[in-house]
Amino acid sequence: MTSPQTPPPGAALRSRDVCITVDMEPDCPPFLWTWRGMEEGAPRLLDLFARHAIPTTCFTTGESAKNYPDIARRIAAEGHELASHGMTHTPFPKIDLKQAEWEIEASAEILRRFGDVTSFRAPNLLFPDACLPLLVKAGFKLDSSQGRHKQAWWFGQIDPPASPPTPLTRIPASTTSSVLRLPALLRDRFLLALKSPVVLFVHPWEFVDLTREKLRFDCRFRTGEPAHADLDAVITLFKKKDARFITMRDLAAAA
Repeated sequence: MTSPQTPPPGAALRSRDVCITVDMEPDCPPFLWTWRGMEEGAPRLLDLFARHAIPTTCFTTGESAKNYPDIARRIAAEGHELASHGMTHTPFPKIDLKQAEWEIEASAEILRRFGDVTSFRAPNLLFPDACLPLLVKAGFKLDSSQGRHKQAWWFGQIDPPASPPTPLTRIPASTTSSVLRLPALLRDRFLLALKSPVVLFVHPWEFVDLTREKLRFDCRFRTGEPAHADLDAVITLFKKKDARFITMRDLAAAA
């Protein structure tokens, strides 16, 4: 199996850098709490990345790594960046700072058994500013808990949104994951217009057929095999445009 190629430390950003990220979590929380994505979708995703020989960043909950250690081990062994997605996929705005600290530190303790973990993304891309010092305390260097598609980015805030000073590098997601499952005519034009670095994210459960589940339409449409074909096509699209695929950790080093 071909190992993904990563840029040297500190390599300058290109005109089109692309970071494919995966939020390794239960199936479509809070609507489902099964694990078909980790059992069926995650191995297929890693096979796809190996076939394309690209590095990715896998934001993994502590529970996912604890329940599926072979997946966490494979992520690290195949040259991808293992990163934290909290411990239990509990939304941070719903918990106090003490519980938030546990979510961060417990996930870090489990994930760091498999490799160096310095990047973080909060569930649902919702992370109160008051929690940022907890990441620094836990040894994280990068936060990707913002999204350019979120209302908080666009309404009443600047680009990037105003936030307290922090030593963390903050790199937002470029768009929501369901965009990758749109018809190619719409999707490709939109993706190629995104500002570099392009940070895309998917979930393993999107690569399991959930079309008959009682979910929001954006969570279930074109899931399963169509989603797999769509991601394959998106990676191929960026390759044809001479994009460089890069991890979040390497993006931070190049910023």
